Amino acid sequence: MLPKIIWTALLVLFTLGEAVSVGLTSIWFAAGSLAGLICALLEGPWPLQIALFIAVSTLTLLAFRPLAKKYLNSKVEPTNADRVVGSTATVTEEIDNLQSTGRVQVGSMPWAARSENGSIIPAGALVRVLRIEGVKVYVESISEHEKEEEK
Repeated sequence: MLPKIIWTALLVLFTLGEAVSVGLTSIWFAAGSLAGLICALLEGPWPLQIALFIAVSTLTLLAFRPLAKKYLNSKVEPTNADRVVGSTATVTEEIDNLQSTGRVQVGSMPWAARSENGSIIPAGALVRVLRIEGVKVYVESISEHEKEEEK
């Protein structure tokens, strides 16, 4: 009788945990608990119940987790900051990595800026945003050739 109560309690616990988290974190163990409960109801030995719990939990985790991750979190929404990468910006304060100075204007947003290759970029220059780290954008100068191509 005790194994049936334990498996039922584990099944309820893992199912409630899944309902609360909604992230497919414990559903695998709920399936394993169900297998253990079924084995207990059929009067299977305690070691077999544990083995079934481990095997079913592992198999469901390995079989369905990749599919679940692929289809449940497939839409990554870019943030406003992500949209800045690749944009053209105007240098509003000379960029000098050694002096830790530099600011750019990307659209209507001011950003602290650093040069990707360490070169000094004068105020008024056009740059391309390569990446963001924290509150700083890392930029590279846009050559005259690239300026003409953008027009």
